[in-house]
Amino acid sequence: MARELTTLTTGGRFFEGPRWRDGTWWVSDFYRHSVYRVAPDGRQTQVLEVDTQPSGLGWLPDGRLLVVSMKDQRVLRQEPDGSVVTHADLSGLLTGVANDMVVDAIGRAWVGGFGFDLMAGEDPVASPLIRVDPDGTLSVAAAELMFPNGSVITPDGSTLIVGETIGCRYSAFTIEDDGTLSNRRVWAELAPTPTLGTFDETIGMVAVGPDGCTLDAEGQIWFADAIGSRCVRVAEGGEITDEIAMPEGLGAFACMLGGEDGTTLLICAAPDFFEHLRAEATEAVLLTTTVDVPHAGMP
Repeated sequence: MARELTTLTTGGRFFEGPRWRDGTWWVSDFYRHSVYRVAPDGRQTQVLEVDTQPSGLGWLPDGRLLVVSMKDQRVLRQEPDGSVVTHADLSGLLTGVANDMVVDAIGRAWVGGFGFDLMAGEDPVASPLIRVDPDGTLSVAAAELMFPNGSVITPDGSTLIVGETIGCRYSAFTIEDDGTLSNRRVWAELAPTPTLGTFDETIGMVAVGPDGCTLDAEGQIWFADAIGSRCVRVAEGGEITDEIAMPEGLGAFACMLGGEDGTTLLICAAPDFFEHLRAEATEAVLLTTTVDVPHAGMP
């Protein structure tokens, strides 16, 4: 069904990692090197600067903000007095930049990464998903993922579902009591999985690129298709149940359900994702629309 898209705010360079918390949107802007709160009327308020590029956002149970710092492969933590410290250093476990993150109800964070230098056109390689415990302890949660990106956790805390952007799929894991992941399975195959080869060969086979995503109360996932300039709702097993095309000239790179009743879908949109084109341009926007099924789970 056709839905009306409303522009919430403009002037971004590249919005990512959207979240809804405490009556406001939160979002990273890669190339303004900052995290912002965005009020329902569109007013932006800078929360903190991250010189090495912010991405995924989450919160510890006591309300302290966690932010992925991409280029130095860290997770940062903002203390109650506003100071920012290193929560975890992922550099010994990740190749390429760190990226999106989901944090569960007890403060465990799962962080994905590119695995290769996307902007330089480096040949793709598999990458792990890293678990960061509340005390900053690190472990490899899952290995050999194809660009682990947006992730969600089901409301009961039992299942983590991660998008593999160049794998054209969602993979699910059971979360054990100690935080380890087990029972890896394909949750939804969106298109045939590419074979890793040269950059051009691999990217040329990516027909659907799941990026930032959000879970709804029917257990379906809304995701931004970084390849297809659309937001898509998919059920377990891979059935596409809804789709929202972006306005001409814009791609979709993340989305999140929120608002007072959880049925507002926020979409991070920009002309493309290339750093050399986005780093100075202020063409990124946040779009909203209303959907039928509200948010559930994390983030």
